[in-house]
Amino acid sequence: MSLKAQLEAIIYATETPITLEQMTTLVKETVVADGVSEDIEIKSRVRSCLEELVAAYGSSDHGIEIRQVAGGYRMSTKPEQHEVVRAFAKSLKPPIRLSLPALETLAVIAYKQPVTVPEINDIRGVDSGGVIGTLLERKLITTAGRKQVIGRPILYKTTKEFLMRFGLKDVSELPSMEEFEKLVAESFQAELIPAESAAEAAPPAEPASAPEEVAVQATENSEPQPAEPVAEEAPAEEKAG
Repeated sequence: MSLKAQLEAIIYATETPITLEQMTTLVKETVVADGVSEDIEIKSRVRSCLEELVAAYGSSDHGIEIRQVAGGYRMSTKPEQHEVVRAFAKSLKPPIRLSLPALETLAVIAYKQPVTVPEINDIRGVDSGGVIGTLLERKLITTAGRKQVIGRPILYKTTKEFLMRFGLKDVSELPSMEEFEKLVAESFQAELIPAESAAEAAPPAEPASAPEEVAVQATENSEPQPAEPVAEEAPAEEKAG
């Protein structure tokens, strides 16, 4: 595998600047496979390929450049492209925020579509009516007619927006359920809003009452405090005298 291609992929994937030493460690096996064994030579080979990459991206044919930032390297758009990139960024849709129940319901619809709400409820074991409304608003699902059974319940399926959000060509590319759950976790990890966050926030308040109860019990159990009655009787004796 091309050393230059590996370095390019690493720099592209990094979120924070990556140092020459870090890249050297990552691609060491590739360099050694080319017959280089000395650490100094390996680092020199990596530095040479890195310089070639920087020079290649520095040409006017590229809108991206590899820059040295805070002791490391990372890709960024060139200053002359900032206006068009800024316009593009403004056109992007805001990130989707979904609760865990919504994600569960979306997974059921994705793998069982077209499916009705009663069928979704049977699979999840809870009512999903409210969650369906959220998914419809987010345009991740849409109606797909009615099922020809008693009551003719509405059928639901995923949308083109769903495919775009998960990077799928069509539903035939859906991974296994386990892989899908992992994909969901990675795609929405930063955006998840646990549906029961309010309920989860409540329990920590309960232990707060425990110290008060203990304090009360401690006060009741530490009865040997005759000081107060004695202090009250003493002035009475002095007056009597």
